[in-house]
Amino acid sequence: MFTFNRMPEQIPAAAADALASVQTSTLGHLRDHGFVRGLTPNIRPVAFVGTAVTVRLPHLDSTALHVAADYVRPGDVLVVEQSGDDRSSFGGMVAFTAKTRGAVGVVLSGATNDYEEVRDLGLPVYSKAVSALTTRILGIEGAVNVSVTVGGAVIEPGDAVFADGDGIAVIKPHEIEGIVEILRKKEQAEPALKEQVAAGAKLSEWSGASKHFDASQLPQAVAAV
Repeated sequence: MFTFNRMPEQIPAAAADALASVQTSTLGHLRDHGFVRGLTPNIRPVAFVGTAVTVRLPHLDSTALHVAADYVRPGDVLVVEQSGDDRSSFGGMVAFTAKTRGAVGVVLSGATNDYEEVRDLGLPVYSKAVSALTTRILGIEGAVNVSVTVGGAVIEPGDAVFADGDGIAVIKPHEIEGIVEILRKKEQAEPALKEQVAAGAKLSEWSGASKHFDASQLPQAVAAV
């Protein structure tokens, strides 16, 4: 059985640009949910923000992914849940098609193949591994634009996929403005803090970590560098 639901509304370009101006790890200081874990990028440096177009595959049949790649739009991120083993569902021709259609990134729970070819395309792909063992076009089942789970995160079509060198976060579009405002304030405070630390201020006092230690156990002075 195959399903292809309507393509999701895309995240506005201004919202994607705003999200790209902050870091995933800054968000990781503030929340625990929505992070895709256990995947590695094929290129570094890596950074992309886009609209999730989701694909669910059985472990051996990549029919739905080939169809989805044809309909990717500029600014989309292909997000693939691959049930079963870690064989590759994503090789050179799928990558070329997705890149040509405008995909800004790929997130998949399986493996990739044609590693150098995909890397040379400049298409960022987060995956579990690289494998010569691949999926097939079997026409058994698959679904496009349905809820998927990748790396412990539930991802809906239309979610914002926010990725950089530290990892991947999944954000609801209506959250973007508020999250960006909070993260920018947090990141903009760091240069001044670094100057203070360089002058001898204690990071642990700023963060509150030092209050969890008995003050009598701590050295009385910190030397400036």
